[in-house]
Amino acid sequence: MSKRKGVIQVTGLEDIFSDHVESGETITRIPVKSLRAFQNHPFRVVDDAKMEETVESVKQRGVLVPILVRPYSENQYEVISGHRRWRASFLAGLKNIPAIIRKISDDDAVVIMVDSNIQREDILPSEKAKAYAMKYKALKHQGSKGGKYTADLVGETAGESGRTVQRYIRLAELSDPILSYVDRGKISLGVGEILSYLNAEEQTMLYQIMDTTNVIPDKCQAEQLRKESTAGRLREGTIYSVLCKRELHQKPVTLTRTDIKKYFPVNFTNDQIKTVIYQLLDEWTQKQS
Repeated sequence: MSKRKGVIQVTGLEDIFSDHVESGETITRIPVKSLRAFQNHPFRVVDDAKMEETVESVKQRGVLVPILVRPYSENQYEVISGHRRWRASFLAGLKNIPAIIRKISDDDAVVIMVDSNIQREDILPSEKAKAYAMKYKALKHQGSKGGKYTADLVGETAGESGRTVQRYIRLAELSDPILSYVDRGKISLGVGEILSYLNAEEQTMLYQIMDTTNVIPDKCQAEQLRKESTAGRLREGTIYSVLCKRELHQKPVTLTRTDIKKYFPVNFTNDQIKTVIYQLLDEWTQKQS
């Protein structure tokens, strides 16, 4: 019996595509231009070295694993799993891409989208925070038990505890500018969780002050900011006071000759050592700007 052109029966391939292929589904080649990204997709699709490798692979071998999509509108589909393959196909100049078309509810689509990406090695805290928040909301909407149990379900695929999931979900309440500090490792997960309780206006003020003063709150300061916010007293002046207090009361940094002698010739005088240190600090400062 002849098969329809452009449609491949999935028979015996369930093990290969077990992440999202259901029994009896077909792989259909659909136009790359007929696709749209998943709404509020939290994961980056970056045109980096890894993408270049993927593009070259697609040019040579095609897309080996079909993407998963669902109908969006007439002749348009929303990508659920396979955003990188879709992007690589576009960059490789492919007209069509193998896909599995499935009618999926919004909640199920979110769960599949998150689970198919969450185990990647290069995920940023901001991506994980937004992804966990989306999956948590979807599971709650489906009727999963609330509280810690739902958080445990969210973390199962990634192998993380419910408590860790809850902390990441709190991060999703941070503004993107402050989240970027978490992504860069300048704000810890714990401090970010505390700051997430500040409202949007307070977070905007905090970011502006952090940006201009280059002072990052530690855990103690974050807790103080949250306390002032809860009491309705957090203003711009309060944030300055909390952040700059640490700077005003910090002990001076002292370097003894014993600490640094290994870095200099034995015949260097103290003045020569100071000159070298100041020069290196000037170079370091220029690199930071």
